[in-house]
Amino acid sequence: MLRLLLLFVLAGPAAAQDTTWHVPFITTPDDVVERMLELAGTGPQDFVVDLGSGDGRIVITAARKYGARGLGIELDDKLVQVARENARRAAVLERVQFVQGDVLLTDFSRASVVTVYLLPELIGQLQTRFVDQLKPGTRIVSHSFGMAGWRPDRSMTMKVTKPHPGQGDESTLYLWIVPANVRGTWSIDGRRVRIDQDYQQLEVEGATEARMSGADVSWRWPQGPFSGRVEGNRIAGELGGKPVVLKRR
Repeated sequence: MLRLLLLFVLAGPAAAQDTTWHVPFITTPDDVVERMLELAGTGPQDFVVDLGSGDGRIVITAARKYGARGLGIELDDKLVQVARENARRAAVLERVQFVQGDVLLTDFSRASVVTVYLLPELIGQLQTRFVDQLKPGTRIVSHSFGMAGWRPDRSMTMKVTKPHPGQGDESTLYLWIVPANVRGTWSIDGRRVRIDQDYQQLEVEGATEARMSGADVSWRWPQGPFSGRVEGNRIAGELGGKPVVLKRR
């Protein structure tokens, strides 16, 4: 749901606890809901969290059509009750939960898929939490609005098939895959390698074609292609077909 936000900041530094949000909502068209979940590759193994879940349609669709489990976080308690009733009617109550809460304060770190239809000001406040608290490989899908400085891994524009209140003829969707943290100095076979990182964009010392998706990384060194997976303070993979390990220094 789109949270149309009017922000009244009390005296002192801005923070979630000293802010009052007035949040009427615009529901997401059903075909956009399905395309958001498809873009994230949602399946039975996923735990979907919808931030600003409104009447619950994204979480309910994730459970009903894709077999996922889910959580909706919604500030308006009346909408929470509506979502719970909608889940009961859809016969997915055993797979979903709806809670009243502030998305800036509520824990959603268990998510493997996060969906948002929020204005940029609120997305901006969530952006640090997305990177710091979500597991590498978690997929984030936003309807209509991007994130400052973080290029999406994929984006798409789709036609909306039916007239919908507050919705034009098209919707743009954005997908981000939360990257592992690889910034720093690593060692391999007694030599040091520096990796610089800007979200999923990598620059690897002495390498070309560096790529990252979640915890998976790859690049090309003069001695051959490398592909591996980040496991905390090590990257285990193959270089030219031989197993190697990079360790964080």
